[in-house]
Amino acid sequence: MENENQTIQELMASGEYKKILENLLFDKGLNYGHLPKGLLLFHQYPEGARTALEEHLVEGALYACNTTKQVHIHFTVSPEHQKEFLQTAEAKAPEYERRLEVKYHIGFSIQKSSTDTIAADSKNQPFRDDGRLLFRPGGHGALIENLNDISADVVFIKNIDNVVPDSFKPLTVHYKKLLGGMLIHFQRKIFNYLHRIDSGKYNHQELIEMLYFLQNDLCIKNPETKLLEDAELALYIKSKLNRPLRVCGMVKNQGEPGGGPFLTVNSDGTISLQILESSQIDLKNPAMKQLYEKGTHFNPVDLVCGLRNYKGEKFDLTRYVDKNAGFISIKSKNGKELKALELPGLWNGAMSDWNTIFVEVPIETFNPVKTVNDLLRPEHQ
Repeated sequence: MENENQTIQELMASGEYKKILENLLFDKGLNYGHLPKGLLLFHQYPEGARTALEEHLVEGALYACNTTKQVHIHFTVSPEHQKEFLQTAEAKAPEYERRLEVKYHIGFSIQKSSTDTIAADSKNQPFRDDGRLLFRPGGHGALIENLNDISADVVFIKNIDNVVPDSFKPLTVHYKKLLGGMLIHFQRKIFNYLHRIDSGKYNHQELIEMLYFLQNDLCIKNPETKLLEDAELALYIKSKLNRPLRVCGMVKNQGEPGGGPFLTVNSDGTISLQILESSQIDLKNPAMKQLYEKGTHFNPVDLVCGLRNYKGEKFDLTRYVDKNAGFISIKSKNGKELKALELPGLWNGAMSDWNTIFVEVPIETFNPVKTVNDLLRPEHQ
């Protein structure tokens, strides 16, 4: 009405769809062509519509609030949108603090330019743009640096667009608490084992119990362990247990693109749990392709991470990255094809040497918004 002196219905009736799109996408209207998903209005409520960012404020208060009613939320954002995110958070947080009786501590970070990678041309020579070397963001695996900078015991990780209205939140909150509880349960068990090894007060049978825990609960297998004496076995068990821990929610695969949970054989012959993307698998190999296509579950980016060791010290997460797990993607710049080197994905190679537990969660907890039409799904009404 403000820009056209007509309602949407009137513009539709007269076939002026272009004006509707201009008011939706351009800066004279809602400017949705510029804004990131986190700042788009997702859900309608009697008191007004909420952005995805606001839905995360509400979610955080429901499952990530500590005993003193403090809620710590961190967003990784692109530099060109950081100011808008900050303005929205400052404007909206006080309202939700009053309504939910909590205190927010909201942090922002951007992907570090130091993690950018050099681009190459089709002949594998350095790509130049106006004579200057071109560096590109190294993919979401670079965000392991951002996670490493956060001072926290436990961190929940999810995509900003995977949120639902309040009427659908109870299921999400229930399973977030379940995943968090699983993390604490296994963390306590691991810490008890590590303290026992440090004390030196263990016997052979207790070491076998720890080894079975590695093999059966964490799915870490090494054919060489049967050759180790007790002292060597204790050192081996300690090296495997004293690592960051993650519990990953997995949904049944219904054809969504993305990675899934697999048992992988590593270069040294050991076996561990990994989240693999299709780009990490040789799909030209019929046997590998068949194994990948038989995958039953999908990774919806639903992680709970333990970032401190059994002594209460913070892990250096950069020590647990598989530096060889990067991949090359084909992009373009000013109409010229280029090869971009992407770092190991955040939940793929960047967490390769973490201890991992996979837990099935209902598909109803995964409601991403990849296109605007996804907001028409029942789960977003």
